[in-house]
Amino acid sequence: MSGTDQGGGEKRGPARPLPAAEAGFDAVGLARDLLRTVRSGALATLEPDGTPFCSLVTMATDADGTPLMLLSRLSAHTRNLLAEPRCSLLFSAGGKGDPLAHPRLTVVGRAVPSQDPRVRARFLTRHPKAKLYADFPDFGFFSLDPSAGHLNGGFAKAATLTRDELLLDLAGAEGVVAGEGGAVEHMNADHADALALYAAGAGGGEGRWQLTGLDPEGMDLVAGERAVRVTYPERVSDMGALRKVLVAMAAQARVDAP
Repeated sequence: MSGTDQGGGEKRGPARPLPAAEAGFDAVGLARDLLRTVRSGALATLEPDGTPFCSLVTMATDADGTPLMLLSRLSAHTRNLLAEPRCSLLFSAGGKGDPLAHPRLTVVGRAVPSQDPRVRARFLTRHPKAKLYADFPDFGFFSLDPSAGHLNGGFAKAATLTRDELLLDLAGAEGVVAGEGGAVEHMNADHADALALYAAGAGGGEGRWQLTGLDPEGMDLVAGERAVRVTYPERVSDMGALRKVLVAMAAQARVDAP
């Protein structure tokens, strides 16, 4: 019966996830949202004998969405990465009810140590309590250079993503990346009301929202254990354009607020 089933029809192999462009839903948008909003997940590394080893880590992202981690060299997963950088990270949104009904993303690639000041700043802004141990001699920052993503958006929603689909193209927006630190500090110090409006408009609910990062396409906010990704109505390429967009977004949010 090779090639056919018992009913005479053509035998089909197991269904495989479609490429993001053919998935029938916004796989790229959902994957990037998970990258920006999930702050802890499972890190899978390889032991020296090839045995898979999985552990829980906290995560942030660089301006382009590259996953970032702060790891202790005393941990087994860090020793594994220093010997074999291939690994994967699971970003799971979680929620009530069946855990398999909620979206999750696995990113595979290679993790490499990083001493980039922006990596440090972005991670610690996302996880301020990590400042207590970030400078311990055994701790160091790592970035995961992704090669692919595997998205499950819930039942009957699956897709594979390329590196370019996971990450933002920062070309032409170097000014936004360079000015991010000052803009984040300014918004948190002087515009808490606007941040609350942005978060509410993105479904984050009420709370004392803090800006943890921004990029040419959106900004990332947290309030306690909650996180939300706010996208701009259009991509910005410099700080002047960013200011105009943020002012317009705040004005529109005030009009739309109940």
